[in-house]
Amino acid sequence: MVIKKLKAELRKYSDKEKSKILQRFFKTGPGEYAQGDIFLGINAPVLRTLAKRYKCLALNQALRLLKSRFHEERLLALLILMLKYRGADLPGQEKIYKEYLNHSKYINNWDLVDVTAKHIVGDFLKDKNREDLYKLARSDSLWERRIAIVSTAYFIGNNDFKDTLKIAEALICDKHDLIHKAVGWMLREVGKRDMDCEEMFLKKYCAIMPRTMLRYAIEKFPEGKRQAYLKGYLGII
Repeated sequence: MVIKKLKAELRKYSDKEKSKILQRFFKTGPGEYAQGDIFLGINAPVLRTLAKRYKCLALNQALRLLKSRFHEERLLALLILMLKYRGADLPGQEKIYKEYLNHSKYINNWDLVDVTAKHIVGDFLKDKNREDLYKLARSDSLWERRIAIVSTAYFIGNNDFKDTLKIAEALICDKHDLIHKAVGWMLREVGKRDMDCEEMFLKKYCAIMPRTMLRYAIEKFPEGKRQAYLKGYLGII
């Protein structure tokens, strides 16, 4: 079976010491956001190489791999789904998009979201109704909320900021640090293309948005302007 061969090949690159480092970095301890996640200790370039080699893996097999308890196997499955999506016709892309959302509980760490959401969810919705993003933004799942905002990176790349700003507004009072960072990151990406657009949003919400979100959003601002936002001196901006 192909999936058995893939897993055996993957294990050749496993590194116990690296797995310990990754489990600390990705907050897998008791009470942390990725509690219980297990790492094999494999570098991302290796996973990308294997994804290219196994991109013809059947969709049902890729989804089976996505249910793995090992982080790198889930990431590899998502990388394969990305490649399959890229090479599919529209019905094929729609099926992968739907399966991605149906299996969102397995897309359960920030790197799994950040590497894939733009390229599957964002790409699929580029010319379609985007209500699914707003449903995700209202979810109790941290990872679905992160998928909602990070998927809009695709739209930002096409100078389409409307949904990024609406979802950022919906998440402005979110309690989780990983959402604060993701929203701030997407606002920063908007600012790279249209500073005035980002600043209109910031001037409306900077007083109430979480500090981490604001810091991420203004990271690339000139120092004087950055400090003015941090200190609330908006009258001098």
